[in-house]
Amino acid sequence: MITLIKSLLVNITILFSFTYNANVLFPFKDTQKSAYKHKITYGLVASFGALLCMLYPIETLGETHFDLRMIAILIVTIYAGLLSGSIVLSCVIIFRYIIGGPYVGVGIAVSVLAFVIGILFRSFLLKTQFKLIVSTIIFIIHAILYIIIINMFVPILHLPFYFIYFSVFYFTFLALVFIIEHLIRTNKQIEEMVYMDKLNMVGQMAASIAHEIRNPLATVRGFIQHLSEDSEDDRLKKYSPLILNELDRTNKIITDYLSVAKPSSFKLSRLNLNNIIRDCVDLLRPFAAYSNTSIHFEKVGSHYIKGDEDHMKQAIMNVIKNGIESIEDRGEISINLKEDPFTQSVIIIISDNGKGMTGDELKKIGLPFYTTKTKGTGLGSMVTNKLIREMGGMIEYESELNRGTVVKIRLPV
Repeated sequence: MITLIKSLLVNITILFSFTYNANVLFPFKDTQKSAYKHKITYGLVASFGALLCMLYPIETLGETHFDLRMIAILIVTIYAGLLSGSIVLSCVIIFRYIIGGPYVGVGIAVSVLAFVIGILFRSFLLKTQFKLIVSTIIFIIHAILYIIIINMFVPILHLPFYFIYFSVFYFTFLALVFIIEHLIRTNKQIEEMVYMDKLNMVGQMAASIAHEIRNPLATVRGFIQHLSEDSEDDRLKKYSPLILNELDRTNKIITDYLSVAKPSSFKLSRLNLNNIIRDCVDLLRPFAAYSNTSIHFEKVGSHYIKGDEDHMKQAIMNVIKNGIESIEDRGEISINLKEDPFTQSVIIIISDNGKGMTGDELKKIGLPFYTTKTKGTGLGSMVTNKLIREMGGMIEYESELNRGTVVKIRLPV
């Protein structure tokens, strides 16, 4: 019994260690698809961990070869995908075949079972808010099929083995799911801190020069307007509207910069999020109709948050407006609300079927002066991100080229 537990503890240590090492190489994320080099790296790291587990099997069960390699296959298949899971499975099958013994076929079968279960339940686990509950369901299904297979071909096992092995299997699997989810949240918080540092840098620069630039701009605009009214020069009258428009656009850029730089006066109150979104939709419907775009929002229940009404409307309207402008012909904007009881938050999901963005473009959203529009400053998304964060929320972007973009705004209840 002690030997059995000792071998399993070695396996647990290996799995935990390699999970953290994989996160060091390429931090875990949930908002974007992993690059192929990331998937291959995850697959190779998990393969090495699984092979080490196979080198320390339970040694008191005759010629069987029980270890926790199936957890490595399950976890990497669920979180890294088909390619990474296939790499681990291939390495495990080859190594199990090299080890040999009368139960090679059974060892390969249970490894394939873990891979198939991971593929079947991957989407379910990643999308659900109830990670641990779904993980328990996955374990139960896997354990039942696993026991059926080994009972058919391995007659020497006893009840204490089943209890210890599958108890350790269950808690290790749940612990790894919990650790990975925690690492994903931690990595997201680190990105938030880096982004806020960039905002502070932009804010300091903006505060130091914005006012100095605005004053001469106002003077120049006034003189251009005055001269164009009294002058008989046709060229001046022709080009003065263009000059004034460019001056106004420059002034708007400075205004957006200042809204990032200076502390906003928030008037926090209890807000009905449904009513705020409905008001935003009503205001933007004429603009959407002009662009042959329809906005769908179905009010279901009531969701209350603590925030500033004007800033909340500004942030939501910026996101909806960006979605409308990304649609080149006819399109739809869909707005949904859902609650996350575990984090005590409400999630606003705004999706469009516009032109979408590439992975590189997606990484730069919210950075100063970055925009995918032909006309735009890139500060609108930056201001939106700042407003949401100042209300204690988070904003995430998911996009696929030529398929559209999904923006998720998470706000505390």
